[in-house]
Amino acid sequence: MSWLRALKETARSGLTVERRRLEPVVAARAALGLALVVGVSLALFGPSVAASSAFGAFQAAIATFQRSWRPRPTLALASGASLAASTFFGYLTGAHEVLFLALLLLWTFLSGLAWAAGPTAGMIASSNVAIMLVTITLPTSVATAAGHAAMIFAGGVVQAALVVLLPVRRWGAQRDALADALAAEADYARRLRHDPVAPFDPVPLMTARSAAAVTPRQARTRPAELHGARGLAERIRPVLASLADPAVGVPEEGPERGRVRELLGAAADVLDAAAHAIRHGGPVVLPPPALAALRTPDTGTILKGPSRRAALRLTALLGDVVETAEPRPERPGADDGTARTRPTLPRLAPLVLAEVRGELRPDSPLLRHAVRVSTVTAAGYLLGAWLPFGHGYWAPMASVMVMRPDFSQTYARSVARFGGTLVGVALATAVVQSAHPGTYVSAALAVVCAFGMYLLMRTGYAAAQVFVSAYVVFLLGMDGAGLTQTVRDRVLLTLLGGLLAMVSYAVYPAWETPRLRGRLADWLAAVGAYAAVVTARYADPAGPASPDVREALLRTREARVAWQEAVARATHEPVRHRGLSHAAAEQAEHALAEFGRVAMLLEAHLPERGAPPVPAAASLAESLHRSTERGAKEVRERREPHWDDLRETVTAWSAVPPDHFLLDKGAVLLLDSLEELTTALTESRRHH
Repeated sequence: MSWLRALKETARSGLTVERRRLEPVVAARAALGLALVVGVSLALFGPSVAASSAFGAFQAAIATFQRSWRPRPTLALASGASLAASTFFGYLTGAHEVLFLALLLLWTFLSGLAWAAGPTAGMIASSNVAIMLVTITLPTSVATAAGHAAMIFAGGVVQAALVVLLPVRRWGAQRDALADALAAEADYARRLRHDPVAPFDPVPLMTARSAAAVTPRQARTRPAELHGARGLAERIRPVLASLADPAVGVPEEGPERGRVRELLGAAADVLDAAAHAIRHGGPVVLPPPALAALRTPDTGTILKGPSRRAALRLTALLGDVVETAEPRPERPGADDGTARTRPTLPRLAPLVLAEVRGELRPDSPLLRHAVRVSTVTAAGYLLGAWLPFGHGYWAPMASVMVMRPDFSQTYARSVARFGGTLVGVALATAVVQSAHPGTYVSAALAVVCAFGMYLLMRTGYAAAQVFVSAYVVFLLGMDGAGLTQTVRDRVLLTLLGGLLAMVSYAVYPAWETPRLRGRLADWLAAVGAYAAVVTARYADPAGPASPDVREALLRTREARVAWQEAVARATHEPVRHRGLSHAAAEQAEHALAEFGRVAMLLEAHLPERGAPPVPAAASLAESLHRSTERGAKEVRERREPHWDDLRETVTAWSAVPPDHFLLDKGAVLLLDSLEELTTALTESRRHH
């Protein structure tokens, strides 16, 4: 993609307002916390302290809106405490330009590395640096700086307290994640009715798994209906695929196929009903036609063999889902063994440090981001101080708020921030300079703007920036700070910060495109290991709930999502494909997805513990492991992958196939998928 087209695409995405569900009650609660903090601070301490405490409450509320499975009060407290520390240390060094510049470099470098702990930590760290640039200008002594820091933390405490005292959809994020996973299964079942080999996106299941991890304190209050359904949804997926796929035994047309379509439609209706119940915390209301379709005795007379076993297992699993989804308030905190432990914040620290240490390598995109953001912020600070506009923090503040580890987000946010700031600053400055609102009116206008930002922050970055920019103008206008600065000055400084961010990515990039082959190789190795573990269980039966199969499947999902995210980031990069074109990437993804689907079919029919083993499966598992490991190495080294070991095993079976209805077919389908992968990569090399 050319630079011009890349800029056009990223600008369009940054200025697009996405239609998502608004949360006016949550936004009103956050604005209420801000109003309480500002009002009390104004009455007791004056405008300067009120501005500091307002920034603390404002940032703490933003932290509670982040996509995180941790308790919202914890996020608010962590945000308030970190911003208070940043402000205090920033003020201590603010009088010494060299010392403050060193602190700013260190702070922004660490904020860049904070993305290793996840997007929530990265957002909080980046916002802390941006707001610190403003708040350090408010105190006048070390004692007042300590007081300002205390008030900033108090703002976080108020927001945390309101989340506890005025709960809105408690466990709502976890309910939505689990409901989305069940709804995705329902959609998958409907698509299988018309396309027996339809693909499935594992992201909803991965999100639900992440949401299911709880801290010890959360485990004591988690609603009972949030237990178990996720595991059942994951077990239903291979059963649905097995029931629909013609390779398992049901013809593509005829009465058996009609019965399968009826069962899939009924399963979709039941899963949708369970998803609705979990999302809203109500009882499960099952459609009578779906119940009739699942309970009819015709299944046993129409379907035979593996398809009949899959249908019976599907019915049993759906019954478990319905039972689990029913609200049971009398058993909060009960544990069915499916809960995963999430470390508390103190125990999380060493894990985060380990993640950060892992990013301290020359080829790390996060290390490059940390270097970029610290350099750009320092340059923006120096230029802002040198230019004759005053309040030069607008430039570095814009830079640190828009910069992200990948190209498309940085450029999209730069364009959106400039557009939003232009409108917000122009309107707010016009109001301040024409109407001359008093202290309390300015505070009220700041709270209204904050409410607008909280309400719209999930609908589009540009729309939120209009209110953020106006909020800063009104807040600083409470005691007359910055009233001499014109719209032109603020807009030019914001434009300068955005341009510095965009130029930094062009000068010191961290492109995803050249790493696509490595991501593909990681997925190939993971899905190959999954297929090998599954087939090995035919030679050594351990039942469908084998832990090693489960772990291999989870690693496969992580590798697949990492590949898909990398492709999405690379799509908008102004870089040539360097050995893997868009067409080749699409074909390769299809091949590995098909390989994983066949492995999932094999998993759906794993023999029970104690069943007679299939000795031939051991040789298939070994050849799968060797072939995919070697193939992954060849993909990384830009060589054509070969599957000789697997081909020899499949050829040897042609004379004496193993005594299993699916194993021989599955081996052929696995080999065909890998051959398709070779074709995709070979054609890409020729075109390159």
